[in-house]
Amino acid sequence: MLCAVTAPSRRVHPAWWVAVVTFLALVGAAAFRAVPGVLIEPLQAEFGWSTSTISAAVGLNMALYGLTAPFAAALMERFGIRRVVVGALLVVAVGSGLTVFMTAPWQLVLCWGLLVGLGTGSMAMSLVATVTGRWFVARRGLVSGVLTAGGAAGQLVFLPVVASISAAHGWRPAALGTTVAALAVVPLVAFFLRDRPSDVGAVPLGGTAADEPPRSTGNAARTALAGLALAARTRVFWLLAAGFAICGATTNGLVQPHFIPAAHDHGMPVTTAASLLALVGLFDIAGTIASGWLTDRVDPRLLLLAYYSLRGLSLFLLPPLFGSDLQASMIAFIVFYGLDWVATVPPTLALCRQHFGPRAPVVFGWVFASHQLGSAAAAYSAGVVRDVTGSYDGAWYGAALLCLVAAGLSIAIRRGRSSAAVPPEREAAAEDAVVRG
Repeated sequence: MLCAVTAPSRRVHPAWWVAVVTFLALVGAAAFRAVPGVLIEPLQAEFGWSTSTISAAVGLNMALYGLTAPFAAALMERFGIRRVVVGALLVVAVGSGLTVFMTAPWQLVLCWGLLVGLGTGSMAMSLVATVTGRWFVARRGLVSGVLTAGGAAGQLVFLPVVASISAAHGWRPAALGTTVAALAVVPLVAFFLRDRPSDVGAVPLGGTAADEPPRSTGNAARTALAGLALAARTRVFWLLAAGFAICGATTNGLVQPHFIPAAHDHGMPVTTAASLLALVGLFDIAGTIASGWLTDRVDPRLLLLAYYSLRGLSLFLLPPLFGSDLQASMIAFIVFYGLDWVATVPPTLALCRQHFGPRAPVVFGWVFASHQLGSAAAAYSAGVVRDVTGSYDGAWYGAALLCLVAAGLSIAIRRGRSSAAVPPEREAAAEDAVVRG
């Protein structure tokens, strides 16, 4: 079968097969990330754990999901994309499968937090950047947008399925279902995902053999840390990182795990709330692709100003929309939030390119890490707010205010390439500093 795919007479470029398999791997990993928001209440009912206790595991998962990303590329350079992705999927499957045996909170933190966080983090932005950078010259932006949106949407599209299984058969079959989803992708990755076009006698789509990035002979982890050391000396990095941390806090950290419990507090069935989040995932794809198109034509700072401001306004308006009956106003919120869910990614990446030049991928990896740290903080703090006040309202209003802060941070970024031209001696000095520890 592989020979048929890579034969000289092929009509479909092998890059498209790699993109399809990568998409499926991201969706398979995203399956388990859909679980926590649906299973908070079943776990509370069976074990008596507080929302903040469960949120601590969710928070660790999100933090590791981001912090693993800058180093996942180093593993891919050392061991290859296929081996790393297969290993990551197996870790996700083990983490989700072991949850059916847990009886104590620390086991929840180990499975949901540590194992799944490390596994999914190894297939985050680093996988998208590596695949598109090696296999595509033409349509690189489109493929990056689709893969990014697919990974984010996959977390939400699985929600109705997980909720239905949980309601009909309990939370354990729902958790095992996500294990099966991750394992089902492993054979596809093992047989069809290749590291480089040259491995199958091809060249990147729309390019030549010279467009394939050279094999790294250095220490990729050291390069990642050196990139952080250089970026951290600039004002623009901290503005981007702070804004993207708020982006994570108001999406993956707050809405994804806590929207369903908040809706259920107001009498809405869990399956209905899960279906609403699935709609967010569907509109997310359209919003991300449209944002990429706009980023090529509009100042990215203005786009971020608009995205964060409108997101903050929508969160201010959200609390009164909850109710036992589904109203058109809630549907309108869901559609807007879906369009805005990861629309911030293309302009944020564009600003990284403008200000950090060739180091943009590494710098964006660290900016993405801040996104997940913000997600982790919000996931935990929202649970604390619910436990202390008996309502999520304070979390929604607090997140709305943070969005306005992010809008201000974004427009404060200066135009131009303020930090792209770092002298080689400074870059070498940064790497030396990393080596010395």
